[in-house]
Parts: sequence; structure tokens; C-alpha cells
Amino acid sequence: MPERESDQVLVERVQAGDKKAFDLLVSKYHQRVIRLISRLVRNPAEVEDIAQEAFIKAYRSIGQFRGDSAFYTWLYRIAVNSAKNALMASNRRPIPMSDLMKSDENEEGEAWPVESAIDFQTPEALLASRQVAQTVDAAIESLAEDLRTAIMLREIEGLTYEEIAEAMNCPIGTVRSRIFRARETIAKQLRPLLDTPENKRW
Repeated sequence: MPERESDQVLVERVQAGDKKAFDLLVSKYHQRVIRLISRLVRNPAEVEDIAQEAFIKAYRSIGQFRGDSAFYTWLYRIAVNSAKNALMASNRRPIPMSDLMKSDENEEGEAWPVESAIDFQTPEALLASRQVAQTVDAAIESLAEDLRTAIMLREIEGLTYEEIAEAMNCPIGTVRSRIFRARETIAKQLRPLLDTPENKRW
């Protein structure tokens, strides 16, 4: 049975009052949620507490889950919001999305520009790096939800294209299109800062 369908069966059991079914979902996704939150929160001691809070919120809200998205996509959003809320409550900012982008090459052989395009040794370069980070963050936040989810699942969560397709319940071709469009939007915002030509992403 595909992951989305098996998760939906468990969700329906939880909605019917079966708490053990939720324990199965927690066991299945605990490490992935921990890994996700640890990329957003710098203090390892807080990660487990935030993960537990995310699962509590998911359990309390699971009656509202209708299967419009994959369960993990829904849980993913809860976990990210829980991490951001915890950081805001302690007057700290989440790690910028640009800091979470992988610096190695992605499946298309493209490297994200924040580390590679700027020499950090001068005050001017440090200022430029902050501007790049802010631009990337703003570009990601401006994306349509399907594009933002796809790029975050790929670049932050590290899911394969196949896993993202499963999580978002769409063909791999659609995933590739969404990630391409997201990267194009980010690249368009970065070009003035990185002084790259129109025919080059960065």
C-alpha cells in the first residue's frame, strides 16, 4: 500500500478514537520531525520538546485533517510552525531559510549561491551575504504554497523527488516543475545582488 494511503488508514483510525494508531504515526515520523526541527533550532536540547509539542498539536488537530495533502506534508507544516513559535517565544529568530539551503550540488548539478558566490572575508562581503540571505528568505516566503512546500521539502528536508511526489500526491514531473519555478523565482530576485546575466541562474 502506498505511504499516503497507509497513513490515511491510520489517520482514520485515530479519528475514530484509536490512540495506538497515532503511536504508529509518531514512530514512523519521529526521526524525520526531529531532523527537520534540528535544522530550524540551533539548541539540540530544545529539539525533542518542540517535536513533542508538534505531535501533540497534530493529535489535537487530527480531526480537521481531511486528506487534501499527504499526512507528512500536514505534519511538516505543524512542526515548522511549532519551531518558529518556540523561537519567537524566546525572542529568537528562526535560522533563515537561506542558511538551510544545501551548499552541495543538487540533482541538476546546480549549487545554491549563498556560500559559493560571496567571499565572506570583508565587511562589504558580509553585508552582501546578509542581503542575499534576506532576499532568498523573502523570495521563498512570496512563493505560492505548492512551490514553497516543494522547495522546502527538497532543500531543507532533503527529500528525493520521488518522496516529494508521494508527500504532495502529484507526479514527479510536477514536482520538478514546481522546484524549477521556485528556483527561477529565487534566482530572479538574486540576479541584481549577484550581478548574474539573464541566461544564468547564479
